[in-house]
Amino acid sequence: MRSKFILFSIAICLAIGTVGFFYHKVLWAFVVVGPIVLLGLKDVLQTKHSLIHNFPLVGRMRWWAEWMRPKVYQYFIESDTDGAPYNRLSRNVIYQRSKKATDSTPFGTQLNVYETGYEWLNHSISPLPLEKGEHNPRVLVGGPDCKQPYSASIFNVSAMSFGSLSQNAIMALNGGAKLGGFAHNSGEGGMSPYHLAPGGDIIWQIGTGYFGCRNSDGTFNPSAFAERAVLPNVKMIEIKLSQGAKPGHGGILPAAKVTEEIAKIRLVEKGKDVLSPSYHKAFSTPLELLAFIKQLRELSGGKPIGFKLCIGQKSQFIAICKAMIKTGIMPDFITVDGGEGGTGAAPLEFSNSVGMPLREGLAFVYDALNGFGLKKHIKIIASGKVHTGFDLVKNFSLGADMCNGARAMLLAIGCIQALECNTNKCPTGVATQNPNLYKGLNVDHKKVRVANYHHETVKAAVELMSAAGIEHPDNLHRSHIYRRVSANQIQTYAEMYPYLLKGSLLEAPYPVGWELDVMHSSEETFSNSLRYA
Repeated sequence: MRSKFILFSIAICLAIGTVGFFYHKVLWAFVVVGPIVLLGLKDVLQTKHSLIHNFPLVGRMRWWAEWMRPKVYQYFIESDTDGAPYNRLSRNVIYQRSKKATDSTPFGTQLNVYETGYEWLNHSISPLPLEKGEHNPRVLVGGPDCKQPYSASIFNVSAMSFGSLSQNAIMALNGGAKLGGFAHNSGEGGMSPYHLAPGGDIIWQIGTGYFGCRNSDGTFNPSAFAERAVLPNVKMIEIKLSQGAKPGHGGILPAAKVTEEIAKIRLVEKGKDVLSPSYHKAFSTPLELLAFIKQLRELSGGKPIGFKLCIGQKSQFIAICKAMIKTGIMPDFITVDGGEGGTGAAPLEFSNSVGMPLREGLAFVYDALNGFGLKKHIKIIASGKVHTGFDLVKNFSLGADMCNGARAMLLAIGCIQALECNTNKCPTGVATQNPNLYKGLNVDHKKVRVANYHHETVKAAVELMSAAGIEHPDNLHRSHIYRRVSANQIQTYAEMYPYLLKGSLLEAPYPVGWELDVMHSSEETFSNSLRYA
């Protein structure tokens, strides 16, 4: 588009000049055409906005449309069921924070406080002075068997692969992580040079395709894993069991995105669809999963090893807990992905109707670990539409130690939700392998926005906790958050998700509602022995 515009502009100017040489009145056309050409050239030469850099003049229509709409519409809450990941209020907050612009709003609350689903944090009559709280809370990840524990930020970049995202998008995210002192999850597509070059901390995700550490038949290759796992940038390793956007479903990278470079990084064949199986070949039972965790910990030199999943059948997670008790092997962290999580492409039914939402899944995982007396050494990471400081606070209250964000980070680097992620035609250069598009994404500029957004969001979470008289996320609990469950009924998270007593799942009688799942789960298998008459 940029080259076409430049050629078209030159052609128009030459045409007007040639005709004007014979008919001088035509030269007045420069009065109209000249400013347009200059504005277009300005768009091409600027690097702040990737959209108008890639699409000079035409790209400005987005800002013109936003300028002309009524201001109140900026805060209109859109439905999430039509595929729109965020409402306008959320997007505006992210854009403003990434630019370090004022994100305060006029006329008070922008939400209907009497609508079912409205949530809030109760403040303290004696708030904590900000200087007494932790301005940049950290979480130490690493259990008794971990030799290289990692001090992590409470907010990090969630899993998004190179291949799904462009090289410039990956470098902007990792560069932002480097600037801001937080971690960047590689996604299951393997570690590329673009993950490593900026120098940001990396959580290396190992999915069912074992990209970057696989044999030619798609099985796990320990030697290839060990070679990459010991890299100093790699701080933690995450085994992906499932993801919220399409739990129980394999992934696909369209052939159009499988370049020679990506094929080399993933150890796959160029120009063919890359399919990730829906299950792992390295293990098939809870006991084998923990043996795999132990193997990865040894191969990596003792780095934190964990796994990511969207909760489905509760008995299967309980089976993993039983396997931990039996073997004494524990992951250092567990990432809980909500069913509302996003992806570049997934079947509609899986996106909308499969997998437990984050709030329920997070509370369940915390209670299960606590019920088996395992939580002390295992950190919980929450992932699923996390984008504001209040989202962080809510997740901490339910039991999370840290949070990951994906879509919000993409918005920070310029994503406009064009919904072209699966076509290789992303207009802002975020989710494409087309160099004509991704070169418009200026890494040096966008990485600063990622760091800004992270800083401002963590700052907002700290300010919220201070308002409630809380020094650290560890001190948040479920009674701090209130939710309107009907027109005239309010409940705290503690009432909605009652805590289990520590160790209450180790022997019968089990807590009410947990009996069948505990009794019919086994560390020997992921199959549920429960049968209904």
